[in-house]
Amino acid sequence: MFDLYVGNKNYSSWSLRPWVLMRELDIPFREIVVPFGGAANPDAFRAFSPTGKVPCLVDGPITVWDSLAITEYVAERHAGVWPAEIVARAWARCAAAEMHSGFQALRNTCGMNCGLRIRLHAIDAGLDRDLRRLERLWADGLGRFGGPFLTGTRFCAADAFFAPVAFRIQTYDPPLDADARRYVSQLLALPSLQQWYAAALAETWRDAEHEDEVRGVGVWTQDLRAR
Repeated sequence: MFDLYVGNKNYSSWSLRPWVLMRELDIPFREIVVPFGGAANPDAFRAFSPTGKVPCLVDGPITVWDSLAITEYVAERHAGVWPAEIVARAWARCAAAEMHSGFQALRNTCGMNCGLRIRLHAIDAGLDRDLRRLERLWADGLGRFGGPFLTGTRFCAADAFFAPVAFRIQTYDPPLDADARRYVSQLLALPSLQQWYAAALAETWRDAEHEDEVRGVGVWTQDLRAR
């Protein structure tokens, strides 16, 4: 069985990707949560991850770090990670890779913090470009393959890579068109994402770096996290 090391569920968007993928596909794994901050410093993370970062998957003597590498490793052992049909599979890989390496303004402005609701001070040009690209990308996949997921009727790795974006949309409520919002709602309704969200709200850990990241971007209208 795989061991999957993840960070705080309230903050760790990268951890969410392989976690939700394996939960939705019923791929068994042991979850090991290592919180950011406090005793869980980068040196502690390096006890299991060569980069000192999460997520990290351990399969016996094999260690796989980085969410995209974990996805491909799991795909070599389990069906359904990527679509079976070649056109959909190519599209899904492109979409996941674009999310993995792009959308920097969205990442930088809207850090993942599941338990907060934040009204942004402003939508700058970079964030607006990323939001419009999300709309076009999602519309392309949903239109090509018929939905309700990006490559058709089944959840796949492409959807897993956008699961953290769904939480960001829930937290910051930026302007998105109706079709994009329907897709966000589809992701947020998944049992696995509901499970992740409940665990995120129950966490009492706080990491100053992640908290400070979101303090300057808007007004906190709600803090739903346990105290």
